[in-house]
Parts: sequence; C-alpha cells; structure tokens
Amino acid sequence: MFIKKKKVNILNNSIDKLSETLEKGNIEELTYMLGSKKQIIVRNFLAGIFRGIGIGIGITVITSILIIILNKIVALNIPLIGKYVTDIVEIVEKSR
Repeated sequence: MFIKKKKVNILNNSIDKLSETLEKGNIEELTYMLGSKKQIIVRNFLAGIFRGIGIGIGITVITSILIIILNKIVALNIPLIGKYVTDIVEIVEKSR
C-alpha cells in the first residue's frame, strides 16, 4: 500500500514537471504552426478582417464622441477655446 502511494506521488511529480516543461517550451504555439497551412491562412485572414472592422467601428465611435464634446464646448461660448473648437468643428463638417 505504501509503495503504491509512493509510486503515485512520483508519477504526479513527473506529470507536473512535464506540464511545466511544455508550458515553458510553448508547445501549443508549435503545434499551431505545424498544423494545416490552409487552416492557418483562413484563420489569419478572418482575424485580419475582424480586426479591421473593429478598428473602423472604434475610430468612428471615438470621433463622433469627440465631435459631440467639441460642439458642447462651442455652445458654452468660451471666448478663447470656443474659437479654436469652432474652427475644428467646421473643418470636420466640411470634410464630410
């Protein structure tokens, strides 16, 4: 009974060491790179498309929020800042 527990402990320790070694060696990335070339191309192509769409949507949202904030600043009619903001808003609206 004691011998079986000792062997189980040795086996558990070996598995833990093997797991650590695989994690350090980035085996997961290597298996990904060695996979089917067609799958890798399709996966990277789709990832690129979705990144591009995400960037486009993000820039649109951020720009619209900035324009709204700038319009609010213009409405406050602050003398020095209002003039510059008005110019920026006019430039943006002309480019539409």
